[in-house]
Formats: sequence, C-alpha cells, structure tokens
Amino acid sequence: MEHTQWDAVVIGGGAAGLSAAQMLGRARRRTLVLDAGSPRNRFTAHMHGVLGHDGVAPADLLSRGRAEVERYGVVVRAASVTRVDELADRVVVALEDGTSLTTRALIVASGITDELPDVPGLIERWGSTVLHCPYCHGWEVRGRRLGVLLVSPLQAHQAQLVRQWSDHVVVFAHVPLTDDAAARLRARGVEIVDEPVVEVRDGEVVLLSGRVMPVDAIFTMSAARPHDTFLAHLGLARAETPFGDLLTVDAAGKTSSARIWAAGNVVSPAANVPLAMGAGAMAGAAVNGALVEEDGDAAVSSGAEVRGAGAQGPE
Repeated sequence: MEHTQWDAVVIGGGAAGLSAAQMLGRARRRTLVLDAGSPRNRFTAHMHGVLGHDGVAPADLLSRGRAEVERYGVVVRAASVTRVDELADRVVVALEDGTSLTTRALIVASGITDELPDVPGLIERWGSTVLHCPYCHGWEVRGRRLGVLLVSPLQAHQAQLVRQWSDHVVVFAHVPLTDDAAARLRARGVEIVDEPVVEVRDGEVVLLSGRVMPVDAIFTMSAARPHDTFLAHLGLARAETPFGDLLTVDAAGKTSSARIWAAGNVVSPAANVPLAMGAGAMAGAAVNGALVEEDGDAAVSSGAEVRGAGAQGPE
C-alpha cells in the first residue's frame, strides 16, 4: 500500500482522463493518472471533428495532454487496475503489479473495447476502411462506394447518415430492416442486399454465394465492452442501453457512489473526442467541488482552517 493518499486518482489516460486530470491539477489537487496505454482510437491515424486539432494523430494529442497535466503537478503512471474497493473515507485501488494506493476520489475514464462482427477481414481494416462513425470518417471517403454492414436494427439510422456522404451506398442486411426503414433507404437510391457478407477484402466484400461486390469503405457497429470489471463487485447503479450494460452517471459524471465518478467512452460509447474531453473536464471539476465541500466540513468540525492538499505544481 502506498503511504501517499491522493486527492484524486484517474483510471485512464485518454482524452477524458487527461481532461479530468487537467482540471484537478489546476485546482492544486494531488492527482494521479493510471494509464493502461490502449486508447480506443489507437487504430486510426488521424482525428477529425476536433476543433483546432483536425487531422492530428490521436497519439500526438495524448502526448501533448500528458505534458500539459504534468506541468500542474499531475503524475501520470503506466499501470493497469485490477480492483477498486470503497471505504468510508477513501477508495483503495489495486494495481496489476500487486501494489495498491488510496485516494479521496476516483474518476473512471478507462474506455471500452470495440468487439466487431465475426466477419473475416474486419479487424485488420478497423480504423482505415472499416469504420463506425460517418462524422469522424465520412469526409475522407465522400463520394466513394460505401457499404453498411447492418448487424443491429439501430443501424438503420447509420445507413441513412452514410447516404449523406455518398450517392453510392449499399446496405448488407445481416439483420432484417423494417419495411419503413427499407423504403426510406431505397427512396434515396440505397441498394439493400440481404445475402450475408462472409469476408471483407481491400476494395470489395464477398457474399455467401461467392458474389463479389466493390466497396471502398464499409461502416458497421461494434459491441461496446466497457473497461470497468475492476469495480463490478461494488454494485454501482447500471443501466441497459443500446450500447450495452453501462454505469449510470449524472450530468457531472457522478456514479451512485459518493467517491466515484466516470467519464468518456466507458459510460458513453458514442462520444467522440471533444465530447469525451468535455465530460472529463466536467468530472474533474465536480470532484474538486466535492473535495472542497469535504474540506469545509472538516474545517468546521475541527474548528480550525484546513488547507486543501494541493498538487505541488507552479503557483
């Protein structure tokens, strides 16, 4: 057990986690970021829809973010978390190397894993020509031959979105479309193919019959697997969503625990980088606000001034 008690520990060193840490560091909170080093967007070469950073490599954004938070005294450590336990006045975080540490507050920004449909060729092309978000990647494939691999009825809307970026769209319906959804797509010139896709190759897909169809890029939907098993035993409130079973949080990222917040894709799989950053910043500010209240309560109780345990960053 580390003897240092942190004001806040952030699990996850991606856009959400570093944004939370930045807010806490600037509030002079002793803050530790535990980074497993596997951000969700590591499979793509460039970010888009990130104002002021359009086209920047995700790794470059995170490198810049780490340097920024460290200037405020935040410590960033490469580590994986195996278990979280909540006590009355602190949270205990156990690490994969067998050590553990304590913190007054915890922010879970550990992200998700995208589990793709079981079709050969998808994984190898994930983030390049196999895509999930037309807002993130649509411009780069605009006007080309685009496919939508439909594995959930929820994707009918995704298929309509993709049509905005190209006049040449084909939907491969691995699950049935409703009559209304099919009519809307056909009315806009979208081809619907009911035959299953058995392989994705460069520039084409192979159907069960052996038929090959030319496709320059294909959009599909992944199953979101949140990285939150380390706190499953705590029984925090969860909800079944279109993306799966996720932690429930309020507008500031607070879970049903008094000392645990969550932000980013771990609770909002559809959030892009700006939304994850905003949620992280909100959670960081909310944690500082909660700690301020706790410091105030302690000061009143002791009858003496209690200074916040600030990070030792530049004044």
